[in-house]
Amino acid sequence: MAMLGQSSFRRILLSRILLLSIPILLLGVAVTFRKARTSLLYTARQNLMESATRKADEIRMSIEALQTSLAIATETAVLQSGAPEDAHQLLKQLMPQMTTGVRCLQLTDAVTEQLIASTCANDPIDLSTLAPWVPQRDKLMMSSLGVHQIAVDATPQPGQVAMQSQLNLTISAPIYDQTGQLRRTLSARATLTQAESGEPWSLLGYTVVVDGSGRFVAHPFPQRVGRDIQQDGDADRFLDMRRNAERGDRSTRHLFSFGNDGSEWLAGFSPLEVPITETKRETWVVMAVTRLDNALEGLEEITQILFILTTGLLAAHLLAMLYMARDLARPLEQLGKYARRIHKRNPLERAPKNFRIKEVNQLAEVLDNMVRRLEERAKELESAWQEAEAANQLKSEFLANTSHELRTPLNAIIGCLRLVQDGCCDSREEELEFLEQADKAAIHLLKIINDLLDIAKIEGGEIPLTLELVDFQQTLRDVIDLQAVQIHQKGLRLTVPESTEPVMVRADPARLKQVLLNVIYNAVKFTDQGGITISARIERAIEQPMSSGKLTPVEPEAVTEGWMVVAVQDTGIGIDPAQQHKLFRPFVMVDGSTTRKFEGTGLGLAISRNLIELMGGSITLYSAGVGQGTTVEVALPVVNTSRRMAREAGATPAPETPPPAEPSTVGG
Repeated sequence: MAMLGQSSFRRILLSRILLLSIPILLLGVAVTFRKARTSLLYTARQNLMESATRKADEIRMSIEALQTSLAIATETAVLQSGAPEDAHQLLKQLMPQMTTGVRCLQLTDAVTEQLIASTCANDPIDLSTLAPWVPQRDKLMMSSLGVHQIAVDATPQPGQVAMQSQLNLTISAPIYDQTGQLRRTLSARATLTQAESGEPWSLLGYTVVVDGSGRFVAHPFPQRVGRDIQQDGDADRFLDMRRNAERGDRSTRHLFSFGNDGSEWLAGFSPLEVPITETKRETWVVMAVTRLDNALEGLEEITQILFILTTGLLAAHLLAMLYMARDLARPLEQLGKYARRIHKRNPLERAPKNFRIKEVNQLAEVLDNMVRRLEERAKELESAWQEAEAANQLKSEFLANTSHELRTPLNAIIGCLRLVQDGCCDSREEELEFLEQADKAAIHLLKIINDLLDIAKIEGGEIPLTLELVDFQQTLRDVIDLQAVQIHQKGLRLTVPESTEPVMVRADPARLKQVLLNVIYNAVKFTDQGGITISARIERAIEQPMSSGKLTPVEPEAVTEGWMVVAVQDTGIGIDPAQQHKLFRPFVMVDGSTTRKFEGTGLGLAISRNLIELMGGSITLYSAGVGQGTTVEVALPVVNTSRRMAREAGATPAPETPPPAEPSTVGG
């Protein structure tokens, strides 16, 4: 029930909400930023496209001016038929008059191709790439004006500096005499440069020229001059610009590998029609390129303004949220503090209430109820978790160990049988030896499977037992005889009791022998040096010792004369006392890894304990520690046959005490 003065959580929240929220504010800032960037980028594209057009016009006018200058020079008599000295002097006079970047002039004989005059010093102009001239011209076309050939020198020049493009051209014009006969050739080597700038706020850009064959003939990076555009990282974009230029289009493209530093560049391009000869024309692509961050230089100031504005609005929003938190966060913080110290709180302590918000009061009440239920369930869950964790670990170890233990004898059986089957044996004796090894492995495999079946039957309560009077001493001797050979093979010392006095117990003969075999087999397996001592004794008792260490009273009808206790003591590897309590659990071994030294599935002691307890006995294990050996004791109640026979006949004979067994030692 709500208290007076309280208000709903929703009403308090709505009364503190600001008119503008952070998502709307950030969305407006993002839209503004994108609009400013789009505008700056559009302006940069237009300027670069116009810059490329101007660069193309300047290159075209420079070529036309150079063609005109050469054509006029070819009409002079000195160059047509003058002496070499006079021609050389005229060429030196013409050099300063040509303002289109001419670096040298050269006059050659059109027939013999011998040099007549040159201003190129020791670097003559190579004319091998030019087509041959027409040897005789018609009288109607006696003038050589407009007759020329253009060749591009697409090799980096030694004097070119980075970020300064140069277009190196060779222009040649023929010289005909008065009869129209070809006499000489006038050639000029020119370097055309453009005004370039890559500075911020400047959209003039650097010059890039691609000729008709798809080569870079001018580039701000000299090492790229002469390279095919298809070898460039932006080859697809250059090819697209070339196709558009051939159609006469102008536009811009973004380049991502132009600077080799991961930066993005913006390029405006324009077509340029170049008359290579009087009949052949090529379309070149002239570009103006600049870094994108330089093209968007004004965006940084806009970003700073938006950042300041956004920061101010966010600060105002934060102050408003802090004001709201005073009313909203305090109840939640108190509940949070209570929840964090639940594990060490006073059991009578309850969650804080009496808040102004009724929903928080309801939450506190629910929290109290939940804590109470959780405390009740915690102990149950912890116990169940520990049991599940132990079971899961045992299952994993058991699966790994069982697969390893089953695979080892199977591999041995298959290997031996295949050796015999494939005729790899040299004699009948060797075949028998392999078959004997396969037989031993099969017996070992059968033992593992029998253990698995036994533990399954034991856990299911379905294992059958046939209890009858059995001579414990004779069964012990039979088991020792079975293990004696293996003990002698390992060179161990064996000490056994010499008493032959029969001691009768009620047990299943096969299962009793199985238990004793397991115990003695473990002693032999885990002992490499020293010996094994087997002793037997009679202990008087009216209570039945259990393997768990507790004593359970025996019913009056089941009171026996005593207990037959056989102890198997070895000098083997021993067991850590902290691990001993686990060994009678199924699938448990001290070393559960598949790389352990000793084989086994960890079922022997578990099966033995269950069988002995089903027969009314007990089994215990003790070890002083690792490397100090292990002692296992098996106890079964003794049945006094003479007393039983007398009871059946109605007489009470004097109690008989079997003599203690004296041990004997057999050297290994």
